[in-house]
Amino acid sequence: MTQTVPHSHGYSHAHGAHGHSHHAHSHGPAAPHPAQPAPWSILRMPVTTRLGAALAASAGLWLIVWLAMR
Repeated sequence: MTQTVPHSHGYSHAHGAHGHSHHAHSHGPAAPHPAQPAPWSILRMPVTTRLGAALAASAGLWLIVWLAMR
């Protein structure tokens, strides 16, 4: 028989002037964190935009290769 013990993890650091803070939370070990909505998704982009992004990335990588070979 296994006993499930909830765990918690919180952070309390002094982060200076940038105001970053961590909030403690707890959940059971079998419970995952809830899904967060993605600000953008490549799957929601139109096919032409995805193709353009792929071509731009490919051109950028080939530029790096070309500069390295010079």
